[in-house]
Amino acid sequence: MNEIRVNHYSRGNDNKAGYILNEAFLDRVELEGRAQGAAYPEEAGPDLTALLKTIMGMVRRNIALIGAIVAATLVLGVIVTLLIAPRYSAQVRVLIDDQADQIIEGSELQKVNNVQDAERFLQTQLGIIQSRSLTESVVESGRLERDPAFYEAMGIDMPTQEDVLKSGGTKKLDQIRKEAAIDALLGNLTVALPPDSRIASISVSSRSAVYSAKLAQLYGERYIERNLNQKYDSSSYARRFLADQLDEARAKVTQSERDLNQYASAAGLIRVTSQGQDGNQEAVLSVTNNSLVQLNDAASKATADRIAAQDRWLTLAKAAPLAIPEVNSNPAVSGLLAEKAKVEASLAEERTRHLDDFTTVKSKQAEIAEYENRIGAIADSIKKSAYLEYQSAVEREKSFTGQVNSLRGEALKEQDRGVQLAVLKRIADTNKTLYDTLLSRYNQLNATAGASSNNLTLVDRAEVPAKPYSPRLLVNIVASLVLGLVLAAGAVLLREIFDDAIRSPEDVERKLGMPLLGLIPLEKDGDVASHFDDRRSRVSEAYRSLVTNLRYSTATGLPEVLMVTSSRQSEGKSTTARAVARDIAVLGKRVLLVDADLRRPTLHNFMADRKMTGLTDVLTGEKTLDAALQPSDVATLSYMSALPAPPDPALILAGEGLNHFMEEARRKFDVVVIDAPPLLGLSDAALLANHADGVLFMVDASNFHRGAVKSALRRLSLIKANMLGVVLNRFAPKVGGEDYDYYTANYYSYGEKD
Repeated sequence: MNEIRVNHYSRGNDNKAGYILNEAFLDRVELEGRAQGAAYPEEAGPDLTALLKTIMGMVRRNIALIGAIVAATLVLGVIVTLLIAPRYSAQVRVLIDDQADQIIEGSELQKVNNVQDAERFLQTQLGIIQSRSLTESVVESGRLERDPAFYEAMGIDMPTQEDVLKSGGTKKLDQIRKEAAIDALLGNLTVALPPDSRIASISVSSRSAVYSAKLAQLYGERYIERNLNQKYDSSSYARRFLADQLDEARAKVTQSERDLNQYASAAGLIRVTSQGQDGNQEAVLSVTNNSLVQLNDAASKATADRIAAQDRWLTLAKAAPLAIPEVNSNPAVSGLLAEKAKVEASLAEERTRHLDDFTTVKSKQAEIAEYENRIGAIADSIKKSAYLEYQSAVEREKSFTGQVNSLRGEALKEQDRGVQLAVLKRIADTNKTLYDTLLSRYNQLNATAGASSNNLTLVDRAEVPAKPYSPRLLVNIVASLVLGLVLAAGAVLLREIFDDAIRSPEDVERKLGMPLLGLIPLEKDGDVASHFDDRRSRVSEAYRSLVTNLRYSTATGLPEVLMVTSSRQSEGKSTTARAVARDIAVLGKRVLLVDADLRRPTLHNFMADRKMTGLTDVLTGEKTLDAALQPSDVATLSYMSALPAPPDPALILAGEGLNHFMEEARRKFDVVVIDAPPLLGLSDAALLANHADGVLFMVDASNFHRGAVKSALRRLSLIKANMLGVVLNRFAPKVGGEDYDYYTANYYSYGEKD
């Protein structure tokens, strides 16, 4: 035959204090359960709801601590905000175009856009803005190192001779001040470039609104000026080379004109020419002289080609690989650049997960280096081609020059002196043509360098800010509030972790590992005993629920000897013992309630006849059990006080008298309820627990136990006492942090208003 066992404790929202059953319902459940062999599973409530209720309970229990921490952080945030010196920020906005100007023969400056290098170019420009060299030019142009107001705006002290002494005399005062000014500017400089924009914002912050605007404007101007200087210097080498060639060509023109005039004067010849069909002046020459003229033209062209090839070679020799047009237009280079960009993107992704010495990072770096070497090899090949072209032009020039010299000798032999005049004139014309070509090229380079279009444009000038950007009171208050809440949450969690107080049914199971048999609510007046007579009161219902659970706490039903104890005094054990004994007696059981607290007896205060005969006399053999009994208001319930108080309670309880008393009490009564003394510091309760069939442990939810409950339970475990469970006394739902109103208010008041 199966028996129904009522769960002592369930995690569900609707079953947190055990089943609360009236007698009729209890009997019906018992009969049906025995017939069907049924068992009732625990109901599982939503974990999220339980978690929220637990959190709310933690908040209510620690509301003072939370309020104090939040208030302290708010006050601290306001104080810090008021103490911080206001700071102002001004900015200039500069448009950065990713054009790259290159000098191409026979054309103006052309704009070349490289899509793959666009992002890298923009990042390079941001690095230039944040460079120490640009900041140094800002300091020098504004003479900031000698401006005390600048140091005050930056919030630092102006270096003095003491700083020179501290450096050991290795640096001069001006150098120290300049370095301090540069460091201060870099520390207050902010450069931003939105992802899909080419307009960079250069911001400078300081304690002075005027200086913030001044410094930001200086940064923008020096940045643009630096870019122009770099463009001008990029063609300086080519201009110097052409200047040298111009000097040489000018000397040749002068000399050839002088030779022509001297020969004509010495020979007494008059230079006469005829007009040709093409408008050019031509001299009447012989076949030899005509050949000489053609070879001379070829030699002149070879010289011009040599100069052009030399110019191109020297330009390419100094240029970076990607600055060479033939490299950029090379399909192989385009493919290598695309592959390199992919590897660089992969490298950037690897660096977000690994350090530079990681294998995959090194592998990607090696791939990038290989691509750069291959691109460099192509560029070197193009440069070599230009060099070979230059060498070929030199050889052609030498060849034609040699032939001209050879024919010149023959022409001198077969021509008269007039022919020599024509030769000299052609040489002079050739030198002049060469000179004009070089001069035109030189002028073109000068015009390009002096009037080159700048790829930087100042979009917005720096304006003096009207109000500081820092500190921001509202933001700091919100940050302080968030910080306070975080600190408060941490403090509450730590407090809850190290707090061993038992406030709720969950604490009984989680902290003690014991089932919960009863949940006694906390009354507003604090007097539980005054609610015994009211059978509809919450206290009466709670104790009846406890008795119901006790009926199914053992395999045989109610324990014959039930001991009620606690870790210390004033936890409600005596009141609970009286209530349990009364409710069991109401069920028709013969019940004996024994006050076994020989040190602080209380039961005699509730007896109608306060005679001085009690447990002590029975244990010492002075009185019989029947002589020590006293009646109660329930016919089947008898009382036995602890009087008279003995001098050594532990000695009396350790004697044989307790064994004889318990044997006789078991024979004469169905249930013996022992109101035992507290466990901590005393051996009395341990002696009594050896004679009990079950121990009911009381815990006061309104007190902090600080390990007392666990210590008491360990003592009971050492003597192998049969622990039935825990009764949580003076339970306040709001303090416990859960929604127990159903059991402590709504359910217990059910039926009051029909």
